[in-house]
Amino acid sequence: GAEKFARENGLEIVDPSYFYTKDRYKSLQDILKDNEGDSRNKRWLEDRKFGTVGVLALDRSGNLAAGTSTGGITNKKYGRIGDTPIIGAGTYADNQSCAVSSTGHGEYFIRKVVAYDIAAKVKYTGMTVQEACEQVIFEELPAIGGSGGVIALDRKGNIAMVFNTEGMYRAFRQEGKEIHISFYK
Repeated sequence: GAEKFARENGLEIVDPSYFYTKDRYKSLQDILKDNEGDSRNKRWLEDRKFGTVGVLALDRSGNLAAGTSTGGITNKKYGRIGDTPIIGAGTYADNQSCAVSSTGHGEYFIRKVVAYDIAAKVKYTGMTVQEACEQVIFEELPAIGGSGGVIALDRKGNIAMVFNTEGMYRAFRQEGKEIHISFYK
């Protein structure tokens, strides 16, 4: 589908070897070996680090924005869509509540509409952004077998970075303050 779209829009088509790198090829081979014919084997999900990048912003006018770029899953099933491109599942922003960006097992984030759920809790229940994130990430998501984390920012500039995994690379900066960087709990 992507190649058809590219051709229809006059984009340059290159030989697939253009995209080859040793590291990505090795990663694919490792996953294929781990799976050994079982596409449902989840061991590779637990043993590998991902490259999701999330960003949130609050401008001087009080507008919130959220963006999420997935690191993807090597050897993903054809046609699989993760939570990142689905507004409300992996990414959400509403000036009346908060902005949220997610990382983790996308199928579970889709089922729980995680990013929107956090924003709705802030907007309709009066929960703080931290409380809303903790309820979803520590209680609701694990209840259906999901794991991952979120970063969230409310319209007052309060930041939450909540995850139920061993670690989640994260950082933030507020105007006039030092950069805060963390990796593990």
